[in-house]
Amino acid sequence: MLKVSVYSQSGEDTGSKIELNPKIFEIKELKPGVLHQVVTARLSNLRRATARTKTKGEVRGGGKKPWKQKGTGRARAGSIRSPLWRGGGIIFGPVAGRNFYKKVNKKTNRLALFAALTDRIKSNQLLVVDNIELQEAKTRELLQKIDIFAKKMKPTGKNVLIITPAKAEKLARASANLPDVKVITAANLNILDLLQANSIIVLKDALPEIEKTYL
Repeated sequence: MLKVSVYSQSGEDTGSKIELNPKIFEIKELKPGVLHQVVTARLSNLRRATARTKTKGEVRGGGKKPWKQKGTGRARAGSIRSPLWRGGGIIFGPVAGRNFYKKVNKKTNRLALFAALTDRIKSNQLLVVDNIELQEAKTRELLQKIDIFAKKMKPTGKNVLIITPAKAEKLARASANLPDVKVITAANLNILDLLQANSIIVLKDALPEIEKTYL
């Protein structure tokens, strides 16, 4: 059973250890293929079909035959809006209503989440904090605490993910102006946020919620 230290919001070790569930934080076999499948599906499901072109039947004009069928020496033509003409319709162009949805089984999705959390623990990029209390929900106040926590980890970038047991309005307000900081509840974990974050701060009370939601 993996045990990690719990830190206070001042960055000091509280002296207490908390046991992490091995089914979540100690995945023995990390399969890159599973991560790739879940990430690809997640990105695909976020796509929206906004591009659209018009076919020959939708382009304005072209109702009259440009010249007679025979006797001109030219190739036969029935409409100036043919896809072969400039200003004509588009063949096999993008259309609205395309569906990019890719299904991923719950078991596969959970395995990818657990693999990402396991990797963050092994890389010393995940920190368990007792609580984060903000007096006035100010951005400056949150940045000061993040700087303190960053010294206890091995961050490789600026992206920070804070996992809370439930909605935290003050944390959400304080992080609203920080593009590199995201606050998310334990029940809404997703693979993109876990992989994009260079540092993950987990509130102690969020750990039971992760187990309750995904196990």
